[in-house]
Amino acid sequence: MRMQELFRHVLDYFRQTMDDTETELNYSNPFELLVAVVLSAQCTDKRINMVTPALFAAYPTPADMAAASVDDIFSYIRSVSYPNNKARHLQGLAEKLVSDFGGEVPQTLEELTTLPGVGRKTANVIQAVAFKKAALAVDTHVFRVSHRLGLVPARCTTPYSVEMALRKYIPEAEVAASHYWILLHGRYTCTARNPKCQTCGLQAVCKEFGKRKGKEGKEGYRKVERGKESRESKER
Repeated sequence: MRMQELFRHVLDYFRQTMDDTETELNYSNPFELLVAVVLSAQCTDKRINMVTPALFAAYPTPADMAAASVDDIFSYIRSVSYPNNKARHLQGLAEKLVSDFGGEVPQTLEELTTLPGVGRKTANVIQAVAFKKAALAVDTHVFRVSHRLGLVPARCTTPYSVEMALRKYIPEAEVAASHYWILLHGRYTCTARNPKCQTCGLQAVCKEFGKRKGKEGKEGYRKVERGKESRESKER
């Protein structure tokens, strides 16, 4: 199957099976989304959604959070992963939003990545979800699924190279949605351990599934051959 056909098949499947949700994080404005995404690094969205209501109530604006101490912020997020670093990042990014951007979340990749705790992946999520831009964030789920499905070549060994390879074949209007579709597929179906291949609607075009089936076939053949040899040795 040619790459264009593969992408068409995969995107058609996602359009039919995924809803219009853009993120499982709860937020009501770009600042809250930014805070939630920074907190979500190496942590579950479920955990973040448990923490953010009280955090947002205490610090509803960048100015409020900038005025808080790192220790105060830490007290609200102690149950997330790496709370010490994240508390420092939140306080620092809030200060920079106030000092450099008038208390508003910037919309460009270049500006977003000047904020503490914000890398390319986080910036792309903010651009796509908060500002409806054609940005594609590559997290561990997107990276894994893209390789397993064969959407990107094996030489794409960095998130950036995967992002660029995916952008070649995804229509501009669906770039932002595609990030979330692939992410959800990786989170709930094409999991890192024990992927649910038997119930996956993409197994017919999945490169990894083809490899696994081929391996199973070879193992089955070897078992048959070993069985034959065992019977023959007993008959001798």
